Amino acid sequence: MKEMKLSLTALTLIFVVFNVPILAQDEPEFSEFDFGRMWTFEDAPLNYFNETYDLELDQAWMDKMRKSALRFSTFCSASFISGKGLIMTNHHCSRGVATNLQRENENFEEDGFYANTQMEERKAEGLFVDQLIQAQDVTDKMKGLLKDNDAAEAEEMLKSEYEENEKWSDLRLQLVTYYSGGRYAMYGYKRYSDIRLVLIPENALGFFGGDPDNFTYPRYNLDFTFWRAYDEKGQPLNTSANFFPVNPDGVEEGTPVFVIGNPGNTERYRTMTQLKYDREVRIPAVLTFIKSAVEVLRSQYEENNDPRVMNSIFSLENGRKAYTGILEGLQNEEYMTRKKAAEDEIRDAVRSDFQNQDDPWDKLDIIYSEVEEYGAFSTLLNPSPYRGSITGLLHKLYDFLDDKTADSNKMALKDEILSMTPIDESQEMYLNVLVRDFNAFSDENVTPTDIGKIFSSTLFSDSAKVEEWLNSDDPETSDDPLIMLANQMIPEYKKAVELNQKYGKEIAAQNEAIANAAFRVFGDQLPPDATFTLRISDGVVKGFKYNGTVAPINTTYFGLYDRYYSHKKEFPWDLPDKWLNPTMDLLKTPLNFVSTNDIIGGNSGSAIINSKGEAVGLIFDGNIESLPGNFIFDETENRSVSVHAGGIVGALIHIYKADRIVNEILN
Repeated sequence: MKEMKLSLTALTLIFVVFNVPILAQDEPEFSEFDFGRMWTFEDAPLNYFNETYDLELDQAWMDKMRKSALRFSTFCSASFISGKGLIMTNHHCSRGVATNLQRENENFEEDGFYANTQMEERKAEGLFVDQLIQAQDVTDKMKGLLKDNDAAEAEEMLKSEYEENEKWSDLRLQLVTYYSGGRYAMYGYKRYSDIRLVLIPENALGFFGGDPDNFTYPRYNLDFTFWRAYDEKGQPLNTSANFFPVNPDGVEEGTPVFVIGNPGNTERYRTMTQLKYDREVRIPAVLTFIKSAVEVLRSQYEENNDPRVMNSIFSLENGRKAYTGILEGLQNEEYMTRKKAAEDEIRDAVRSDFQNQDDPWDKLDIIYSEVEEYGAFSTLLNPSPYRGSITGLLHKLYDFLDDKTADSNKMALKDEILSMTPIDESQEMYLNVLVRDFNAFSDENVTPTDIGKIFSSTLFSDSAKVEEWLNSDDPETSDDPLIMLANQMIPEYKKAVELNQKYGKEIAAQNEAIANAAFRVFGDQLPPDATFTLRISDGVVKGFKYNGTVAPINTTYFGLYDRYYSHKKEFPWDLPDKWLNPTMDLLKTPLNFVSTNDIIGGNSGSAIINSKGEAVGLIFDGNIESLPGNFIFDETENRSVSVHAGGIVGALIHIYKADRIVNEILN
């Protein structure tokens, strides 16, 4: 039977003819949760938690949760999961550090690592974790100091005061700014620097599915690692007072769960003008840059199969997916309508505060009307390693020929130009994509000349000619194709940098005024943007609709093996030999699960706990629908993805035979 398709107009006629009422769609309204649920510990909404989830949490519970969580070096989160300093974080947070601990004939990427005894746990030099011991609101003190001192002086004075306080004297202090200056807090951390590797899975398990499965769910990933903190005497750290006991059976559909970690950065207080700039200029430029970088790197990898090149490709592809998701969110009409409704409500409430020319939204409108023309070029023409040495050479040539460059600097530039020439054919692809990307964002295309001809005709392909040219009294510049390119493109980059420098502080000041306005209107009902400081995010275990069906709350190891066989055992769905004869008990074990918690980059490695304070999982990703969370949080389909505690314990028991660790975390 032929499928019948009706246009929207035809459907409307049917409704009218048969007197079927057409229901008007409600205008999307913003929710306070559009700004997220990343609550600070010094101002967490305990009453809201208890009323929403029918709990009886108190401040003692909050304090224990805070001290059980960790900041893992400068890039991830972690937590204590036993009374003997055992630390849990992600495989993807650890693999760059762990591989440095390999010994002769070891390969952690292929075989993983497990210390059968405590003596075999390996110290990672330079690795540390920070535990938040004290957190205190200091808004009034800081604002009082700012009346007579600049920000740096006020911060130093406040830190000096806390250093003299016995409770804070041996801690690492950090002054944290929220709401762009609407609120301040002093944080005191205890640092532990003797961190030793206990267990890390093989890359095939810790990165199962690779980039294709990244930001997706259902998911099958054993993205965990165990470390241990040691004290000054070289003994396992006593953490018996503050750790998350592991419960492999601690969640089911609807279970309230909390993510305790350090989200890196969100931009949920950006104005509509800024969001439109992001949509039209900033994010497209970043995506263009990434696409071209991957194109060049893939060409290089085909020639040399260098795993470092493939790692760079993985990293860039991860960024591409993330930025694509943000861009799609910025193109979502409902999201943008909700953001505008929030902005209108804040502006209306504080309109009397900003008279004449003081309105920060209007000021940003004026700034971005000037910035947007050049905004893409600070990204596209940046002399990054991903742009090859040819881009750096264009910058050096432009600076050398610029009348505003001091003679002393020109001498240094001569040496730098000589060191970068002669250019070789490996740079031809870099120049091709550079010109292509520039033309995509420029009103006037640069040179139509074949790029290959530039390399054959420019004097910078000949060292002797370069040296002669650099040492001439009046270098001839008019007809060299490389110099022509430099003169066409680099001024656009310079203008972008100039505007960033000109308006950077003013944009920050207007953002501060707007965030302060939001804080005055809503107070701490709206959590501040993420700042890689400790937060608690509430949610529930809950599936979601996707791809015409429903995603279950958890996956199992059955699914991992299905993908292994369905993808013909090929990378990135391959498995090590030790995984090829699973028991039925392992196959039935939950592996990953989803919840409605609000997370972002930096939350990687965060424990996800139930109301008993038990670690029921380990955050490692979000689904594709979560990516707009950079600027708006929407729990309808936004999901955090965690390794299920049962999946970790199952691997410890059935694959790694890590009995001593199982006994440590379950007894």
